[in-house]
Amino acid sequence: MKLVYNVNDKPKFAQILVFSFQQLLAILAATIAVPSIIGNGMSQSAALFGAGVGTIIYLLFTKFKSPVFLGSSFAFIGSMFAAFGGAASAAAGHVGLIIGAIFAGLVYVIIALVVKFAGVKWINRLMPPVVIGPTVAIIGLSLAGNAVSDSLKGAYDATAGAFVMTTPVWVSFICAMVTLITVIICSVYGKKMIKLIPFIIGILAGYLTATIFTVIGNAAGIDALKVIDFSVFANMKWVPDFTFMNIGEGIKAIDAKYIATLAVAYVPVAFVVFAEHIADHKNLSSIIESDLLEEPGLHRTLLGDGVGSAVGAFFGGCPNTTYGESVGCVAITGNASIVTIFTTAIIAILISFFGPFVTFLSTIPACVMGGVCITLYGFIAVSGLKMIQSVDLGENRNLFVVSTILIAGIGGMAMKIGQITLTSIACALILGIIINIIVSKVDKKA
Repeated sequence: MKLVYNVNDKPKFAQILVFSFQQLLAILAATIAVPSIIGNGMSQSAALFGAGVGTIIYLLFTKFKSPVFLGSSFAFIGSMFAAFGGAASAAAGHVGLIIGAIFAGLVYVIIALVVKFAGVKWINRLMPPVVIGPTVAIIGLSLAGNAVSDSLKGAYDATAGAFVMTTPVWVSFICAMVTLITVIICSVYGKKMIKLIPFIIGILAGYLTATIFTVIGNAAGIDALKVIDFSVFANMKWVPDFTFMNIGEGIKAIDAKYIATLAVAYVPVAFVVFAEHIADHKNLSSIIESDLLEEPGLHRTLLGDGVGSAVGAFFGGCPNTTYGESVGCVAITGNASIVTIFTTAIIAILISFFGPFVTFLSTIPACVMGGVCITLYGFIAVSGLKMIQSVDLGENRNLFVVSTILIAGIGGMAMKIGQITLTSIACALILGIIINIIVSKVDKKA
């Protein structure tokens, strides 16, 4: 899609606010989901604050040339559980989250220094379009199950702290389809501003549909129709519980063995996320038609991601990463304005202190966000497939590389080795690199 606003373009102030709110909605569900999954007193508001701060740091390191938002990373969920599992107390676990994020950030800093002196040509040789294209595609395709399951998911139970299937599948499906079709109509047939904010309109349409079902359910006493749980407003918090608030008490319980456990839990995952970092930035580069690995440079994107992640975890506990949802939002709306991303970060920081608004955002049903994510994840997959267009699939050596990556990624070839979890994306990428090296050597011999 042709960009309406390029990286350095500045929309009008009122437009920036609307575009930024749309970006916030795109990254919201995943960002606040991580602290909910981990539990142990972690705050959704603090995670949102940390994501905003981390994004600003990333933008500073990348000289405001890379339009992507950083949010809570799902790749580190196992590491975060390990931080609490090996801690003497919950307070010590919160300190462990910060130490672990620093370990992960240091990995990025070390790799960035290597890239700074060695350049990025070796990466381009190691991961040419025949490797990176299908890898980007499976980033979107591997999330397809999440989008579909969310589209059929029930209401959020504040007491249980999870979504429960009290809502019939058909009700959730209707809410998801109203959202999806509204997004598509606005994006394809919309004029000017409407075309630029399809997600806001789609989410509002889906939320309205869910509200109608909920009102009918309340009036008729039918619990199955209550898609939105408005009771969460009764227990909302006005001020975030930042991770660093527990440092004083928790640091006393930290010992060398626990720190070693954190290093084993976080460092290997950071190397895995590095592969996804490259794939995300290759994808974003193709969208804005500017190679981010060259300018501002991979070393800068790595430093921004690493330092931003560590600082974000200091506030929210969750290591951050560049979000595919954010990249998808840029691709679909054609708005790559860096001002939009910066404003989104500022808004995320400000609203994290406004309990009612954060609580309202958390009431957006999973089925509504599922409808949005069908388009977001789909565009990520298509972006990867577009990269393969320049690859000659008539040659068996290219065909084997692409097919291996796609099948390994879509098939879910993930492995857990001790505390280390290799995601399906990482496994597929590593396997693709190995296959490409093998067939390239054979080709040269021929």
